[in-house]
Amino acid sequence: MTSTSFYIGVLKESAPGERRVALVPETVSRLRTAGLDVLVERGAGRQAHYPDEAYADAGAVIVDAAGLDHRADLLVCVQPPDAGRVAGLHTGQALLGLLAPAANPELIGACARLGVTAVSLDLLPRTLSRAQSMDALTSQAGFAGYRAALLAAAAYERFLPLMMTAAGTAPPAQVLVLGAGVAGLSALGTARRLGAVVTGYDIRPETADEVRSIGARFLRLTDAADGSGSGGYARALSQREREAQQAALQERIGGFDIVISTAQVPGRRPPVLVTRDALKAMRPGSVVVDLAAGPFGGNVEGSEPDRTIVLEDGVTVIGAGNLPASMAAGASAAYARNIAAMVNLLVSNGAVRLDPEDEILRAVVVTRPGDRPESEAAAATPGPETGAGTITETDTEGAAR
Repeated sequence: MTSTSFYIGVLKESAPGERRVALVPETVSRLRTAGLDVLVERGAGRQAHYPDEAYADAGAVIVDAAGLDHRADLLVCVQPPDAGRVAGLHTGQALLGLLAPAANPELIGACARLGVTAVSLDLLPRTLSRAQSMDALTSQAGFAGYRAALLAAAAYERFLPLMMTAAGTAPPAQVLVLGAGVAGLSALGTARRLGAVVTGYDIRPETADEVRSIGARFLRLTDAADGSGSGGYARALSQREREAQQAALQERIGGFDIVISTAQVPGRRPPVLVTRDALKAMRPGSVVVDLAAGPFGGNVEGSEPDRTIVLEDGVTVIGAGNLPASMAAGASAAYARNIAAMVNLLVSNGAVRLDPEDEILRAVVVTRPGDRPESEAAAATPGPETGAGTITETDTEGAAR
């Protein structure tokens, strides 16, 4: 990858609560070594503990927002920029990040109208081995699962490990994790390291070995459907199958002290796994963490993103929201490596090259200059059931590779 005056611009995130940054000084140095110039919006890395001075020392140029939007050939972000920011972009530029096109049709329509190439990492075909270095969903899911276990431990007002004291013996906490994707396995591993007795559940029986490999039990539900799909991912369940799954889980959830749910479907409502009746069956003091809580709902009935609710019977429900942002330094470093790998594929000889024969680029490139007008771009936005790479590891009841 070589470049002559090709500028990568690092946007300062504008989404509420978002503390991550798309590139860190270490990856700036690598990109500079590869011959690319990097512009960083002033203060872009501050909340992730990467000051402007560190970027400058790595070879980046610190600019204001207007200068960045005007000069950058490829703008990189974590979450989609707001509408006003996108309106200031121009034909020939490219925007790379977790753009969530199914949930943001206005953004995709604006990029199509302006002639901006939109590249969304959350559409990556993750079964391809050469895509692994670009797999931002996986890298961020690991942080989310780890943090979810810590949140649950902090909210649970008893010991997680077995404790033998002069005042008696405290039994270990019983932890159930719903979904054996990257986030789920990370949560299971973290809870086990904290000393809890851990159990994992997934609608795909073949994930049992992955769950057991980290020292957890695998929960089998006799009345639940086999959700195995193609390519190692879960398939969508029918309404009847979902109801059977909920009923089977409801009978078992009350036996656990902590439940962590991780099943997400990008751009669509997550499956409800923990019903209100299941919450009522839990013991007072139990904790439920919903990693899927968001604008489309969550895995837990009544959960709300970025809010902790204590029910009347003393069960705590935590709508986890954007957990990777709460570990901004580490999550940004991992995400930046994903961005740099995608840049290596996208940029050649000083320009963005959109090879139509490349299966990764076919999946992640949502708009191209001159492809289609805004109305058509919005209508053609890929969703969770169309196009390569749109069913992901934490999709559809926690699918995992």
